[in-house]
Amino acid sequence: MFVFYEEDGQFKTGRIMQENDATLQVESASGKRLKIKADKVSLRFDAPAPQELLLQAQAIRDDADPDFLWEAAGTEEFDYQVLAAEYFGHKPAAVESAGILLRLHESPMYFYKKGRGRYRPAPAIALAAAKAGLERKQREAEQIAVWVAELLQFRLPVALAHLTPRIALKPDKNTLEFKAFDEACKQAGLSPVQLLDRCGAIPDREAFHMQAFMLEYFPKGTEFPVIHEPMDPPDLPHADVAAFSMDDEATTEIDDAFSVAFQADGTIRVGIHIACPALGIAPGSQLDDLARDRLSTVYYPGGKFTMLPDAFIHHYTLGEQRDCPALSLYLTVAPDFRITATETRLEEVRIAANLRHESLDAQFNEETIGVPGPAYPYRRELEWLWGFAASLEAVRGAVNQTNRVDYNFKIESGRVRIEPRRRGSPIDKVVSELMILTNATWGSWLAEKRVPGIYRNQSQGKTRMATQPGPHQGLGVENYAWSSSPLRRYVDLVNQRQLLSVVREEAPVYPPRSELLFATVRDFELAYDAYAEFQRKMERYWCLRWLAQENREEMTARLIRDDLVRFDEIPFITRMAGLPPLAPGTALRLAIAERDELAVELRAELKEILPIPDASSEDSVESLAT
Repeated sequence: MFVFYEEDGQFKTGRIMQENDATLQVESASGKRLKIKADKVSLRFDAPAPQELLLQAQAIRDDADPDFLWEAAGTEEFDYQVLAAEYFGHKPAAVESAGILLRLHESPMYFYKKGRGRYRPAPAIALAAAKAGLERKQREAEQIAVWVAELLQFRLPVALAHLTPRIALKPDKNTLEFKAFDEACKQAGLSPVQLLDRCGAIPDREAFHMQAFMLEYFPKGTEFPVIHEPMDPPDLPHADVAAFSMDDEATTEIDDAFSVAFQADGTIRVGIHIACPALGIAPGSQLDDLARDRLSTVYYPGGKFTMLPDAFIHHYTLGEQRDCPALSLYLTVAPDFRITATETRLEEVRIAANLRHESLDAQFNEETIGVPGPAYPYRRELEWLWGFAASLEAVRGAVNQTNRVDYNFKIESGRVRIEPRRRGSPIDKVVSELMILTNATWGSWLAEKRVPGIYRNQSQGKTRMATQPGPHQGLGVENYAWSSSPLRRYVDLVNQRQLLSVVREEAPVYPPRSELLFATVRDFELAYDAYAEFQRKMERYWCLRWLAQENREEMTARLIRDDLVRFDEIPFITRMAGLPPLAPGTALRLAIAERDELAVELRAELKEILPIPDASSEDSVESLAT
């Protein structure tokens, strides 16, 4: 005796070897013995042989039209044997019954299973809807196949053109277009970006990198909505100083300015004046929401996306020949550069001049300091500040970073100029030391007053943002709270609000254990890292463009460590596979073998190991690692 039974949603046949009330032991066609439950058996038969019955039943199944069976079944629940008898017009043989059962089982759109061997015809409305859905899926599958074929010939279908580059970067995975694109990527063995490029859909690499960043961080664009909130600062006491700032020509968010007054008693009164946008941005206001959403100005070669709208920046930037609201830190400094007193004031400060690096560098540098020469604006003040900054640096115990190099990128009409600028120049030293002093002083002041703030702590080489004060070992200061760039960083704006509460002797905007402070720290770190990565990526892109623009087929570089090298003329770091063991700082001559402006990578080959520079070389090993 043989059985036709269901197992795991499929019908099988076998020979009965042993049987009891609840189970059967069955031998399959392969000779394997199985134990099955009695309620899984749909049909018992003596002939034909199990495998033959299955083959014949499948032929009957294929011949049976489900539409005809559905019409013949009526509307009520039925047993498959009854429908088989009606279909064939006689008592069905085992093969016939099995064939009809297979057709019912494999037509769930037409027949709903109600139990062993029992089914109910689908309602007419439901069947019509199911058929329409099936037809739609077939049409969609056909359309996907057409798009895939076109993509595999590296032609971008018209229907996909408006989705670039989103389809490769941040797609809607439920669309037919994405399904076709994804399938083509799999078949072609290419990444989404590579496939788009092969299809000629990325003609402008720079625009593509910008679009990728915008899709992730500025999906609604970078334009600000119209602001209806008042922007003008309140009336403030006027300071009796004339201050000056030092920034590059592209800076519009001028956060800091300085004043120096030489007193009759030999002391010097130094003013560090920080723009005060917190006066015009109420917590929870529309402006605050905008700043909180961006968290920082985004910089990239040739441009930036400001944290705040231009109209608001204009009201609070420390622009020359204007009286500007400022939070000022005043220092009383002895002739030997010792700070004997500090004072913080909220006031209106006259900004007499905005000095720009591009012209000031030629006047105020290591070669001109203390050397007789032509006068220039604020020469006495700047040279004194340079000596004061050197003293501050020495007190902190900071490592001299004069040999480190920064680079300025100038983009004009698609051409790039990459200009090295030695870090630690007098301008850099004055500005950086006074900003470190300001952030450290105000950070300690908040801690002393037990007013919460956002600190930048560093210990054991690890830097992190925190709402609790702590040392910054790298800078050599007891506390460090970013407060000097409130037009450009939301963390600084938050800290400025806290500082204003201390100055005004009011309750702090953010009380202890404020959830808003914790959230700001978390969100700022993520955004700040992402923005910095975007800036690095675009700098690498323009380095590759520079290599092509200058027709550079060879470059000299220095080994940082292992297989990591840094080019000498541009800020580009890459890995060199197959380098022999070499000492850090080893000079190399490389051949540029391949540039990839999409991956912002290049492949270089070693041409020559150059003589190792001596210890007096300007480029120290330490500078290479930064």
